[in-house]
Amino acid sequence: MAMGRGKANTRVAAKASTHGQDDRLSKLPDHILLTILEQLDIRDAARTMILCKQWRHIPSMLNKLVIKVSSFEPNKYDRSKITLDDLARANATMREATRSILSGRSICQSALHLLCLQFYLGEESISIAQTVAHTMETQMVSLAEFAILTKKEHDQCIEDDMLFHGRQLMSLFGACPKAFGCLTCLKLENVSLNEPDLLNIFSICKRLEFLRLYNCDTGILSSLEVEHPQLGELELIECRFERVHLKWLPKLTMLNFEIWISQQDPLSFGYVPLLQSVSLTNIGLSWHKTLKLSEFLDSATISSLQLNFNSEKIWIQPEGPKQLLPVFCKLKIVKLINVSEECDLNWTMFILQGAPSLEELHITVWDHFCEMMTDDELRRQYAYSEEKKGVDWEGDASDFKHHKLSVLKIFGF
Repeated sequence: MAMGRGKANTRVAAKASTHGQDDRLSKLPDHILLTILEQLDIRDAARTMILCKQWRHIPSMLNKLVIKVSSFEPNKYDRSKITLDDLARANATMREATRSILSGRSICQSALHLLCLQFYLGEESISIAQTVAHTMETQMVSLAEFAILTKKEHDQCIEDDMLFHGRQLMSLFGACPKAFGCLTCLKLENVSLNEPDLLNIFSICKRLEFLRLYNCDTGILSSLEVEHPQLGELELIECRFERVHLKWLPKLTMLNFEIWISQQDPLSFGYVPLLQSVSLTNIGLSWHKTLKLSEFLDSATISSLQLNFNSEKIWIQPEGPKQLLPVFCKLKIVKLINVSEECDLNWTMFILQGAPSLEELHITVWDHFCEMMTDDELRRQYAYSEEKKGVDWEGDASDFKHHKLSVLKIFGF
C-alpha cells in the first residue's frame, strides 16, 4: 500500500511539473488529502475530482465512506418544499454515486474502516444494497451501516403507510441478505412488521452492534423480545410496543428508550450482564404507570442513568435506600433532564440516598414551551396529566451525608 501511495504522489508531482503549475494541494501526500476529504460531505468530496485530474483516484481511496441521500436532496434544509419525486430522484442519484465510488475501489486497496449509507426505501434501494453486497464480498469492510428512511415522515404516516414500508423493507431483505448479514449498524423508521419478520432481521444481521428503531412496531400494543449475541447499543424511540423484553443480550452496554404507550412497566431486563448506560424519556400522561426504579431495573446494575421528563409530570416514584441499593450500587452518573419548573427538587434526594457510589448529579429544570403541549383542549384530548407535576417525598435528609458525590450541576434557575 505504501508503494502505491508513493507512485501516486510521484505521478501527481510529475504532471504538475510538466504543466508548470504551482499546485500545493496536489503536492500533498495522499493520506493528508484523504484526511481533508473525509471531513467533507460526499457530494463535495466527489466534486474534487472535477477540480484536478490528479485527484480523481482520491475518493475511491477513502478509508471512511459516508454517503447520505440527504446530500442530494433539493431544499434539504426545508423539507416542506420537497416532493416525493424529488426524494426518488435523490435516491437514484445517491445510488449512482454509490456505484461510482465503490466500483472505483480496486480489490488490492486497503480495507474500508467505515461504510455508512443513508437511503430511502424504494425501487432504487435494492440496487444500492446489491452494490454494497458485492463490495463486501470482494473487500474487507470493518464497520457497515444502513440508515433506511421512508419518503413519508413520522407525522405523515398512517397505519397503511407503516405496513407498506414494512413490506418494502422485507423485500429489500429478501433481495440482499448478504448485505444485511454484514451490517454492524442498522437504523429503521416508520415500519410495521410481522413478528416473524422482525425476528428474521435479528437472525440475518448476525454482526449487528447497533440498532435503532424509530416509530416501529409489530402491530399496536404488541410485544418485542430481543435476543442477539453481538448487539451492544439499542435505541427504541416512539415505538408502539406494549412491552419490550431484553431477553438475552450478552454484549449490550447502552439502552435508549424514548416514549412508550404501555400502561404497565414498558420494559423488562433479562440477561444483560454488561449493561452500563440507560436513558429513559417519556411524557407522563394520566394513564401512565409511575415507575419504581427498583422493580423496573430489576437485575440491571448500571453505572449511568438519564431520565428525561419532557417538562411534564415526574413518572418515577421515590423509594427508600434499601429498595434501591441492589440496582443503584454501581451507579455513578445521574442526569435528570427537563424537570418541570412546577416541581421542587426535594424528591431528588431519594436518588442520592439510594446511590452511595454516585459521583455526578446533573439536573435541568426547564419548561420547554416550544415542545410542550400548552393548549388546554388538546391536553385533555391526549390525556395529559391534570395532577401536579411533582412527586411527594417523605424521606428525611437532615443528617444525610454523601461521601462520593464530586459534581453537582443544576441548570435552569
